[in-house]
Amino acid sequence: MTRSVLLPVFAFAGGACATALGGGARTAHGDTPFAAVEQLGRVLVRVENEYVDPVDRAKLLDGAIKGMVSELDPHSSYMPPDEFAAFEGDTQGEFGGIGIEVETRDDKLVVLSPIEGSPAERAGIVSGDIVVSVGGKDPSAEPLDKLVKRLRGAPGSHVKVGVKRQGRSDILTFDLVREVIHVPSVSSRLLSDRVAYVRIKQFQEHTHDELLDAAAKLRARAGGQPAGVVLDLRSDPGGLVDQAADVADEFLAAGVIYTTRHRGLIVDEVTARAGGAFARMPCVVLVDQYTASASELVAGALQDHKRASVVGEPTFGKGSVQAIIALPGGAGMRLTVSRYYTPSGRAIQADGVHPDVLVETKKDDADRSVREKDLEGHLAPESTGASAARSQSVVVLDDDAGSHAAESRGTEARGVPDDPSKGGDAVLKVGWQVLHDVMRQTTAAGP
Repeated sequence: MTRSVLLPVFAFAGGACATALGGGARTAHGDTPFAAVEQLGRVLVRVENEYVDPVDRAKLLDGAIKGMVSELDPHSSYMPPDEFAAFEGDTQGEFGGIGIEVETRDDKLVVLSPIEGSPAERAGIVSGDIVVSVGGKDPSAEPLDKLVKRLRGAPGSHVKVGVKRQGRSDILTFDLVREVIHVPSVSSRLLSDRVAYVRIKQFQEHTHDELLDAAAKLRARAGGQPAGVVLDLRSDPGGLVDQAADVADEFLAAGVIYTTRHRGLIVDEVTARAGGAFARMPCVVLVDQYTASASELVAGALQDHKRASVVGEPTFGKGSVQAIIALPGGAGMRLTVSRYYTPSGRAIQADGVHPDVLVETKKDDADRSVREKDLEGHLAPESTGASAARSQSVVVLDDDAGSHAAESRGTEARGVPDDPSKGGDAVLKVGWQVLHDVMRQTTAAGP
């Protein structure tokens, strides 16, 4: 099975590999993959026979394959069966767990929000709670990815979670039963002036269906087509490329959405069809430094077609496409197979989408995130002759507004005020003003 994904993720026969011994022996295969595998076999035999302690052959081979694939670029990786199963659950938007979204702040694990209807929400865990124990262990003692694995588990199994809540001195302990959690990737609400707010958190298997469902609900609440739409892609790390293209299609009436190139040659061109759910209304797109991959594809397409003004920070800059390959035994592999380009031929890779309205916040050096161009081994963009430079207006936020902008990255649609101009999300305020300027121009121009 092979799928394409825009990602902010071989089976060897041990006995056969171990048949050739002796240092420096040449093979009859010459410069072929088989010669390399024979060398791996020699090393494996020496390790199995001479290492100070007994070794696990399967673990060694998994490590060898992981090292080989990870040497290619930061986004290619080999996943053993347990990792591949977890990855598949993420792209499908379903997993066994308690239903909380978390992030680390100042070395603390903070609950962004409980998922609606989840065991965590029903038990009373709320946004802002600080997780201080999981199964009796201190969460600061292990990396976030391992902690998330311990929060997840088989439906029906128990996990005890301790949290500290502002205003209380005691530790709240919850004994939670894991369930199958469906993580919605789209949230929306109708704001004042009949403006639709749509946030996409990640491009999963059902993101396009969720967007269409949101569009129908927004039309019902607005009593017809909304007057405008704010598409919030901040902190969206990407995901499935086909879902991103389908989402972009809903905002475009025609034209190229993106092209992909493999070793310099165009191998795919995806175009929009008429009749998109949001294709006729004024639009702004909100982005930040954590907007990556598939979400950059969407922002770049709408920007190139002048369908939307892009507001916020320069994006992450990941413009490569990974194929998701299922391997025997339940393992899998993410393999970079192509680069993608916006409709005008701009390369996103190691550059990102440059906003039409740049919102600058004052940050300490410690707050500046790593972008694609900072990753060791990142792919360099292919030269296309298309310039990423474009005219920008710049809005500089003061320190207080900048801190509110950072806090807003985890906001659900239900937390957005009816009138964002009166809220604390400074980037949304700027986007709100830009959208209303476009709406006024559209009204003045008439049908």
